[in-house]
Amino acid sequence: MNVLVIDIGGTQVKLLATGHDQPREFVSGPKLTPRRLVSVVRKMASDWEYEAVSIGYPGPVLQNRPSSGPWNLGKGWVGFNFQAAFKRPVKVLNDAAMQALGSYKRGKMLFLGLGTGLGSAMIVDGIIEPMELAHLPYKKATFEDYLGIRGLRKCGEKQWRRNVADAVKRLVAALEPEDVVLGGGDVHRLKQLPPGCRAGDNFNAFLGGFRLWEKNGKSAGSKKPIVRGPTRPIRVKR
Repeated sequence: MNVLVIDIGGTQVKLLATGHDQPREFVSGPKLTPRRLVSVVRKMASDWEYEAVSIGYPGPVLQNRPSSGPWNLGKGWVGFNFQAAFKRPVKVLNDAAMQALGSYKRGKMLFLGLGTGLGSAMIVDGIIEPMELAHLPYKKATFEDYLGIRGLRKCGEKQWRRNVADAVKRLVAALEPEDVVLGGGDVHRLKQLPPGCRAGDNFNAFLGGFRLWEKNGKSAGSKKPIVRGPTRPIRVKR
């Protein structure tokens, strides 16, 4: 099956289809509504063949649709029916969870996406659970206020790196993952990764989007990863 993967970010939207290796992108931001997204994507991907669509959405997802609007994009996301708009089967997943899925290797993995905000997801023995760690209290505000773009601009890069290291230490102590992946657009700003962490890659979001549609496959000696959806698990292979 040919799949079109759409990764919605706070500053850019990136897309890639099966059989291609060069993503296409366009500017995101406060004026981006879901209707505009669909319109631009359909034009940009008009010469690509695809039978299904995966969407990485920067916010909570319920029953395959956005359940909360992102603060840095336009309006109209909550409950928007992407399947009707694209006229193809669509799977919508939190963007951090999609990149986590593409980064996953084994065991219990914590994913933190350092970008416009702070994305987070946990995968335990192949079962992925999108999380909202960004809004938990941290210091005088929340984790996102210190680790997202607002914290970077306010504190400066040097202090931001210290905040990332401290936050990772706290979250690892609380959640006890075996593997920690730091992804997102700002991971390259870290001169040194915190102990026990490995760097992710934004391209892994596309791998996660493709994996959402894989069936009946598994790696040797490992379980099939499962994405916990709102109604039933989705089995995909590594």
